[in-house]
Amino acid sequence: MEDRLKELQEEALASIEAAIDLKQLNDIRVAYLGKKGPITEVLRGMGKLSAEERPKMGALVNVVREKITEVLTAKQELLEAAAVEQQLASQTIDVTLPGRPVKVGNHHPLTAVIEEIEDLFLGMGYSIAEGFEVEEDYYNFEALNLPKGHPARDMQDSFYITDETLLRTQTSPIQVRTMEKHQGKGPVKIICPGKVYRRDNDDATHSHQFMQIEGLVVDENIRMSDLKGTLEVFAKKMFGEERQIRLRPSFFPFTEPSVEMDISCFICEGKGCNVCKKTGWIEILGAGMVHPNVLEMAGFDSKKYTGFAFGMGAERIAMLKYGIDDIRHFYTNDIRFVQQFKRA
Repeated sequence: MEDRLKELQEEALASIEAAIDLKQLNDIRVAYLGKKGPITEVLRGMGKLSAEERPKMGALVNVVREKITEVLTAKQELLEAAAVEQQLASQTIDVTLPGRPVKVGNHHPLTAVIEEIEDLFLGMGYSIAEGFEVEEDYYNFEALNLPKGHPARDMQDSFYITDETLLRTQTSPIQVRTMEKHQGKGPVKIICPGKVYRRDNDDATHSHQFMQIEGLVVDENIRMSDLKGTLEVFAKKMFGEERQIRLRPSFFPFTEPSVEMDISCFICEGKGCNVCKKTGWIEILGAGMVHPNVLEMAGFDSKKYTGFAFGMGAERIAMLKYGIDDIRHFYTNDIRFVQQFKRA
């Protein structure tokens, strides 16, 4: 048995020396040191030896196994180093070649405009308020001076879930909920960006869903002049310092008086073109002084507090700012459209 162990050691060392790759070396490891290898067979035969011979033979088996393992490890390190050298030689990298450009994403133009408007009003002391897209009829209409059956509701018909819940048609419910939280105490100074829904037919300028940004200020002694000054700052910051604004009388159930705001056309500078329909002015948003009924329903004393509100479609602002001719471009997920605004 002792002679057999010495013979196995010599065979194993010779095979290891002749190994040319890591796979062959691993096969040798399994062949000699595995559970079915000859050294294991020797161990199984030790039961036939006498009690005096077993310790001597066991020690010899361990010496042979350790020697084979030691030589295997040394050979493995040599083959691994050789494999690395071969790989480096076959995969030479030219460090002078230009790097591969990494495509970097950019903001969607609609997101960019919304964030620009948010930053503008945050700088004016406003805070951002958010609310629910699925809203109660009360907050979407009734609390805004639009009781059931009011004809003005037809202008904002929406998608109803039940008789009393619907997809909001405006972000005005956020204003009402915010005023309720203030429990009749001012000031309130917020903008409310968010998605709204209406049963409009989709075309170049209309969509059944769009982004709206509304603003609300409620405090003592708020006047129409405060509203005009705020809208003038907005127009100049968004479309250029040379812009002029024009307020035209209008009607909204939740404001009184109500106005539509136009800005002087930045394409033709007021001379008349297709964008401004030859008028020199472009309609931007609606606004007005908060109706006393709306203040009272939200818990404010309308004899002590006044306020103004305004609302705009973010898509319309983006279309005018970037010269986009179809609102549907914002939602068709055409990467070519978005890539135009990397530097916008």
